[in-house]
Amino acid sequence: MRVRDWQDILADVVENDRDPDGWRAVGGDRAGGIGEDLYLGHPSVGVYQLKTYAKNPYEVRGVGAEVARSLDDEIEPLFPEKGAGRFGVQQPVEDEREAREKANQLEAVVQEHAQASTSPDALFEDLMDALDSPAYGPIEFDAYGRPDAMDDLTETFEEAEELLDAELEDLIDENVGRGFQ
Repeated sequence: MRVRDWQDILADVVENDRDPDGWRAVGGDRAGGIGEDLYLGHPSVGVYQLKTYAKNPYEVRGVGAEVARSLDDEIEPLFPEKGAGRFGVQQPVEDEREAREKANQLEAVVQEHAQASTSPDALFEDLMDALDSPAYGPIEFDAYGRPDAMDDLTETFEEAEELLDAELEDLIDENVGRGFQ
């Protein structure tokens, strides 16, 4: 297992060309310290674990690793199905022309859904398609605690958990010179 910067892990997710709506995620507070934990899983890609913390309101730092090459029968039930919250990973637009194009596509989707009977899931799917999102799907996230599935994933990937925790602690120590923790 190779520990990398959390942005590199997200780049792997973005560059993956498989089934963008097949991703699922579980996230919440870090069990032992400041920051958050997040697991991203896809049946044909595998599972990634990220550990991050906000260095300041404008900058997030963190580490991550690929912890499984596939979602097996033991891991898959720990990730949420449809009906949970939703998440999406986005790439920034390249230039002004692309920004206008995406804005026009989004406007068309919103107008279409405003004129028709629709569900929140259908609107979300159409918005992600219009944005050409490389990864999106259901997420179970607790901003003030940890979902039960998070604890089960932590136990399943115990070795990765310990290694990533140590790496994040080192990152925090070298970047936080003063203040409260």
